[in-house]
Parts: sequence; C-alpha cells; structure tokens
Amino acid sequence: MKINITSALKEILIAVFILALSVSGGECKAQFPGINDSIAKYRQGIIVVKAKPGSSVKIEQLRHEFWFGCAISNGLAGNSWSEETKRIYKEKFLENFNAAVTENALKWANMEPRRGDVNYTVVDMILGWCEANGIPLRGHNLFWGIPQFIQPWVKELKDDELKQVIKNRAETIAAKYKGRFAEYDLNNEMIHGNYYEERLGPEITKLMAQWVHNGDPDAKLWLNDYDILTGVKLVDYMSHIRLLLRQGVPFSGIGVQGHLHAETFDRNQLQRALDSLAIFGLPIRITEFNMPGQRSKYYREKINTLTPEEEELKAKELVDYYRICFAYPAVEGILMWGFWEGANWIPVSSLYRRDWTPTPAAEAYRNLIFREWWTNITGKIGRDGSFSTKAFYGKYRVTVNGSSREIELRKSEGMTTVVF
Repeated sequence: MKINITSALKEILIAVFILALSVSGGECKAQFPGINDSIAKYRQGIIVVKAKPGSSVKIEQLRHEFWFGCAISNGLAGNSWSEETKRIYKEKFLENFNAAVTENALKWANMEPRRGDVNYTVVDMILGWCEANGIPLRGHNLFWGIPQFIQPWVKELKDDELKQVIKNRAETIAAKYKGRFAEYDLNNEMIHGNYYEERLGPEITKLMAQWVHNGDPDAKLWLNDYDILTGVKLVDYMSHIRLLLRQGVPFSGIGVQGHLHAETFDRNQLQRALDSLAIFGLPIRITEFNMPGQRSKYYREKINTLTPEEEELKAKELVDYYRICFAYPAVEGILMWGFWEGANWIPVSSLYRRDWTPTPAAEAYRNLIFREWWTNITGKIGRDGSFSTKAFYGKYRVTVNGSSREIELRKSEGMTTVVF
C-alpha cells in the first residue's frame, strides 16, 4: 500500500494548527476564563437512553439546534452560474451550515424594481431548496429604509399611495409564504436611515408589523442593524429598541450584524454589547458575519488575497468570535454573509477560495462546529436499564442493538429520554 507522505503531512500540520488555535492549557487563547464552562452550561443537555441492560448504544449528532448559517446568493437561482458551480455551492453549503438567510432575493428593490413587475422566482427557488434540505431560512428583508436602497418609483408616490403599497407588499409576501420563512427582518437598519418613518410618521413600523401579521399571524419579525457589536451604535440601538417596545411593535428577536470590525475584533466590546442587548430578554442572532470585516484594509483597498500569516490570523479571529457568541446564552445563531470567494462581498472573508479549495479558516470552522462542538458517543446500557450522557443541543440518531431512532435534544427542555 502506498502512502502519500505530502498529503499525510498536510493533515498533521492542519490538525496541529487547529489545536493551537482552539486550546491552551485547558482554556481558549484570547478568551475570558471559564468560556468552555459557559459553553457546556448553555449549549449542552442530557440524553437518557433506556433499554435492556448490557445493550450496545450509539448516539450520533446529526445537526445543531444553534444556527450555524450563511447567506444564500441569488446566483444559486439565476443563470449566471454554471450547473457545476451550483452543484458544488449546494454541496458545500450543506456540509457547513444548518440555517440560511436570503442575501438579496427578498429585498423589495430586487423583487420589484418596477412597479407591478414582481419577481418571485429567485425567492421561490431558494426557499424550496432550503425546505427540501431541512434548512430554516430568514427572510432578509421586507423593507429597507436607507434612501439609496429604495426604488425611484417608490419615492415618487404620494403619502397615501406609499402607505398602500407598503401595506400591499407586507400582506402579500406574508400570505404567499405563510409559515415557510423562519423569520423576517421587518425594516432593515432603521437607526441608520428610515425613509418610511420620515415620510409617514413614527407609527409606520408598528403598522408594517400589523400588515405582515394580516398575511401571516405567526410570522416572527426581527430587528437588524449594524455597528452594534463594535459599540459604535450600541446606545442608539438600545434606545431604538426601548422606543419600539413602548410603541408595542411585536418583534421576536434582535439581529446584530457582524462585519463592522477590521482584521481583528475587540473581544471585550463584543461581550459588553451582548450583555447590554441581553437585558431585553429576547433572542439574539449575529445576522451578517464576515472575518475580516468591513473596516479591514482588505475591504477598503480591495485586496483579494491573504498571506499565509494573514490566513492564520483570520482563522483565529473567526474561532474566537464564534466561541464568545456560542458561550453567550441569549445568542441563538451566527450567519456568515458569504462563504465562497465567487459570491462574497468581502472575498477574503470566505471559507473557500474561488477554485473551492478550503482556507485555514474553513478547517478551523469545521473543527470547531463538527468536532469540538459535536457529540458522537458509544456505550453500554447499565444494570439499571439506562445510559446517559451530556450532549450538544440538536438532532440525534440513537441506535440500540441495531435499532435506530431520531430524537431532538432541545435547550428549552434541557433533557430528553428515549426508550427502546
């Protein structure tokens, strides 16, 4: 049997590199003390298997409950990509992510650039593919009040007509996709610009929510804004959230974008921002993550390649960011804003290069999610007829003496029992 020494050596070096990134003396580098204890406390529960004493038991994790997701490019549904590119994109997406968000497909300007000419095709394809693969999909976004992203025809409407077309879009989208989107960003980036409020008054956000609920009473509506986790706009966002709560706007969670840092990020500031937002008692998602981010030299200077040292730094920063967020109990998911250089607004932040070769960040990411934070265990049913283990919240296949069942271990319950 021939052994490929180069390939074997590469695997060893990658493993050593990833280990160095993730652990140092039992604790993680560049992290607060006890972070692993927090992850165990907030992200793991107990699986109990009951069966005949002495039976062999195998517990295999199938997916996380926590959202490790990514934006889906319109290219997946259009004609600009080859069928081979689409095939690989889908394959890599499913290998790495368990949740998704529409990058551009649902945006009003994308769907209806000209009044009455509404394109549902891209949304339908992306949503259908996600459903076929058990991927929950965020709808980003129903409205976006930053003036530069609003279609000219919308701005030309008189106030009464503007209110009516907003109502029509909210009700139509919600009714058409009733029960299919996991959640929606209601009105994107309001603290940075809110054309609709300027035109129609401060009650428009609550009306938008009511109109969505006319079409789908169970639709979950989220806020979404940027420069929050950096601390720059944290105070403004806190004030905005308080105002919406006083107004009775029915929103289900707080979205915070994760790409306004530079080549590195401030660990303490990220922690402080999460501590501040957690006081509202609502779930938090990091909705748009890139590493390096928008304030990096790579974005500013349009640099599309990294040195080996820069690749290592990128991997380390990504791992540290994910650790802090995963350890924080209010955070329910992180969604990258692109994972392939061929479809990512900050190309160097991708997990995969244009030729689909993985970056060190891809290796580090996969090690974190699918090895360190993944439960696969075997054992024997004890004399008392049970076997129990700690496990990360998520979906599992439990096999006893060749007979298998799929179960869910949910954070809301903390424990699940399966009887054979």
